[in-house]
Amino acid sequence: MMSKLFAAFLSLWMFAVSVPVMAQQPDVNANPQPAVEAASPQAQTAQQLEAARTNIVRLTDLVAKAADDDNRLAELKVEVDVAAKQIIATSVATRPRLDEIKARLAELGDAPAEGAPPEADVVAQERKRLLAERGEINALTGTAEDLSIQATKLSNGITGTRRALFSNTLLKHTDINRTMVMDAIAALSLERQAFMRTVGSWLTFAWNFKRLQLLTALFLSLCAALILLAGTRRLFFPLIHREALSEEPGYITRLSVAFWSTMIPTMAMAVFATTSYFFLQVFKVLRPDIAPIISITLAICVALLFVSTLANAVLAPRQSAWRLVRVSDHGARLLVFAIFAMTVVNSLDYLAGTISEVMGSPVVFTVVKSLIASIIIGLILMAMSLIKPILAAGDTLNGQGKPWPRAVSLLFVVTGAALIIATLAGYVGLARFIATQIVMTGAILVTMYIGILTGKAIAKQNALADTVVGRYLEKRFGLGQVALDQAGLAAGLGIYVLVVLFFIPLLLLQWGFKIADIEAWAYRIFTEIKIGSITISIVGIFAGVLMFAAGYVVTRWFQRWLDGSVMARSRIDTGVRNSVKTGVGYLGMGLASLIGISAAGLDLSNLALVAGALSLGVGFGLQNIVSNFVSGLILLVERPFKVGDWVVTGTTEGFVRRISVRATEIETFQRQTIMVPNSLFINASVGNWTHKNKLGRSDIPVTVSYDSAPRQVMDTLLQIAAAHPLVLKNPEPLAVFSAFGDATMTFELRVYLADIVNGNGVRNDLRLAIYERFKDEGLGAPFPKEAIEPETPPPGPEADARALEAEAAGPTEALSPEEAVKRSGTQRRPRRVSVEAVGDRD
Repeated sequence: MMSKLFAAFLSLWMFAVSVPVMAQQPDVNANPQPAVEAASPQAQTAQQLEAARTNIVRLTDLVAKAADDDNRLAELKVEVDVAAKQIIATSVATRPRLDEIKARLAELGDAPAEGAPPEADVVAQERKRLLAERGEINALTGTAEDLSIQATKLSNGITGTRRALFSNTLLKHTDINRTMVMDAIAALSLERQAFMRTVGSWLTFAWNFKRLQLLTALFLSLCAALILLAGTRRLFFPLIHREALSEEPGYITRLSVAFWSTMIPTMAMAVFATTSYFFLQVFKVLRPDIAPIISITLAICVALLFVSTLANAVLAPRQSAWRLVRVSDHGARLLVFAIFAMTVVNSLDYLAGTISEVMGSPVVFTVVKSLIASIIIGLILMAMSLIKPILAAGDTLNGQGKPWPRAVSLLFVVTGAALIIATLAGYVGLARFIATQIVMTGAILVTMYIGILTGKAIAKQNALADTVVGRYLEKRFGLGQVALDQAGLAAGLGIYVLVVLFFIPLLLLQWGFKIADIEAWAYRIFTEIKIGSITISIVGIFAGVLMFAAGYVVTRWFQRWLDGSVMARSRIDTGVRNSVKTGVGYLGMGLASLIGISAAGLDLSNLALVAGALSLGVGFGLQNIVSNFVSGLILLVERPFKVGDWVVTGTTEGFVRRISVRATEIETFQRQTIMVPNSLFINASVGNWTHKNKLGRSDIPVTVSYDSAPRQVMDTLLQIAAAHPLVLKNPEPLAVFSAFGDATMTFELRVYLADIVNGNGVRNDLRLAIYERFKDEGLGAPFPKEAIEPETPPPGPEADARALEAEAAGPTEALSPEEAVKRSGTQRRPRRVSVEAVGDRD
């Protein structure tokens, strides 16, 4: 079992390479068929089915010979499944031709009935040929179905045989008696002598004849170990270092340190063991009788490091602040010792069993060694029930603990007693299996649980920032809170994936499954997930996503290169550059999407269904989206305005910042960004101040009183315009008398600017100059003026009395209006009259 764990590291690492190979691997056992161009498709299919029949017969014979070899049966099951898939693929390949034949026969119709006029010979011969071909295809399809059924029965038979082998191995009964023990004692001396002789001869052979290769392999292994140690310490030091803190570390920090301080050394040790074995094999230093012993020894080293590191990470007997469970210091030390002792006993049992198998020792000797190991592990479990690690509320970690709860203590006692009873009853294989699962499966499950808790804790909001890694990332790369939260979420998902991909295969290996089984299941999961009649390939989808991402990156790079290196040097207009860049972007994204869909294995012909659904959606509510999309394409092609233009549409006025296929981004003078649907630019009137050029006219209205001389006002305005450096001389400025008001006259100063975008600044300068000149020359106020007019007060009692007195006095001499008003007492209130100026376009 320990050697299986060691082999799993290398085989799972190679799985990524083996998946595409399995998908494309031809049947090497089938008889090679020469490529005959003249052979019909039916003949080629018949040859393939005959080769498949031969292969099924060969596999059936191999399964019968390997009825007692579980590893070989697992490999044969993979071959049988591949053969079954090839048979199904061969049968499916004939369906298009069969559909064509059926369609053609339907066009020809049935043969004429008796007494009916005969049909043409060409039609009769065509129908006869098609019917014969259809019969051949139906016969081939029947043959393929029979072969597929045979392959399925053979695969199910292999599964049943392996299940029976596993059950027989576990439930095999051995009589425990004095004779067996004496035979084992006698075999001990022989095995020890054979082992010393084998190891000694191998060392002598390696030193005398393979010295250079041996030293090179050891040197490379040490270099790999040093690189791993230095690399892991440099890269993962913040994840595994338990720094001295003034206060107790947080739970998430303890979880992450426990998980990574277990995983990183274990993976480093596994890689070191794998490279060491690889180099020894490559340089042909290992002999067939030594290779299994070296392999199991390296696997034991990995297992011992894994279990001991995990126990120290969880219980932390020397650093109570980092302990994940609340137990006393003394109890933590005893628990770590008991767990390590069980691991050592179990590992030595597997090592001794491998040595006995290599040395050809009697089976009774292996049984006795497993019996002793199982009894020792049972006694250790029973002794663990006597440990007192539990702390009451308020007790210190270095205080005296209390016994386990009754249920936990009873579980230890029952499990240990069951191991001992099963062993003494003769079920040594079952006891050995249970003992192994207690140690290894328990360690794997604990690590998985810690990993899941770590991923869950890190993925929480604001969790990563409080850890050592988060502070390091913030200090080293200047990441903010949002970036750290996103990194924490990605790290949590990555830990989940790592836990599933790494530990699930290890659990399956522990429970009797073979590497070939795991590879076949993984291949099926990643390439053949069936939902009804639809087959989904995770590998294909991943490849499609990668191809789309690559196409996206290439498109963006080509856009930047085309815009910055080609069009910029050609001095192409900004609007043209934007249109070309946008068009290239959409074209590249479309091509990347098609390439990604094809790489994902999706049939592009199925896009017709999507198009039909889209057309249906257009009829129910996507008209505006499609209208905007088409309008955007029209704007990009016709270019009625471009990026940087000053446009006016409806109540929106500003500069165009971006044109997309759905909407156009406009930035107003107040720096507000407005997204205007493209259909509005196509269906409504749009003003563009900078369409062909930036030349434009700016008008400034000026109002003065009637006391001013109109011609002097106009001359003064032209002089002011001529003095401004941004006002064009051609076309020349123009001053016009535009309107009469109630109390003012209105003039307009019309000037032409080379860049109408600068109109606001020019108008501001001209207004200031107009105000100052008019004030200096006394031309009146160049702005709306308020006029005061007499206003008759509303009638009242006092006004009526004065009117009667004036009438009684008779006629009076002519008086000035002012005197008449004073005498009549009807003082009028001033009325304000506001004269509105002509609107100013700013």
